[in-house]
Amino acid sequence: MPLPTGGGRPNNRALALRITHNRSAPGLQGVIFTRQDRAGEGKLSSRLGLVTEAVEVADAMDLYGYLVGELSQGGRADYVIVDEAQFLAPEQIDQLARIVDDLDMDVFAFGITTDFRTKLFPGSQRLIELADRIEQLQVEALCWCGARATHNARTVGGVMVVEGEQVVVGDVNRPSEAIGYEVLCRLHHRKHMTSAAAHAAALSPDVLPVNRP
Repeated sequence: MPLPTGGGRPNNRALALRITHNRSAPGLQGVIFTRQDRAGEGKLSSRLGLVTEAVEVADAMDLYGYLVGELSQGGRADYVIVDEAQFLAPEQIDQLARIVDDLDMDVFAFGITTDFRTKLFPGSQRLIELADRIEQLQVEALCWCGARATHNARTVGGVMVVEGEQVVVGDVNRPSEAIGYEVLCRLHHRKHMTSAAAHAAALSPDVLPVNRP
């Protein structure tokens, strides 16, 4: 059960869609689980405009039971892809491990590890504990300063916030007053310095060069 992490959620989705495409070419069929995709319920999408059907995971859903039910009714599944795995409950991660062990099926789980407060998501923590392999995506997300982005920041009107519910749906392409997310390096996450805050600081008269006679 590999757990690809890092690189930002858009990169995760793009890789998940690529694996789906590559495995479907030789005739393999997979089941895609997702949760809270920005394209809507039961969708897996990328910012390139690619969208595929997926199974929306509810809070109390038994993923192992769902898959066994599909197979017992004549359905086919050669592999499983899970996007937004950080939003799953720990017991649902256990069910994914059971799919690997009992059904001898590959499971690819994609997600981020920590929330906007730099705390592990419960689902991600359980994945780290159980995954056969953990891979960091080769396409690295960058902070606005150009350094490697390692932390997710939640913003409201471009201002970073550090309190609130762990899961709030937002987007990187959002109105300025809406809730959004931005990836930052550790330094600028610690200083609460988003790209909007950095831009505002650069325009402040207090930090502009002063020409002296």
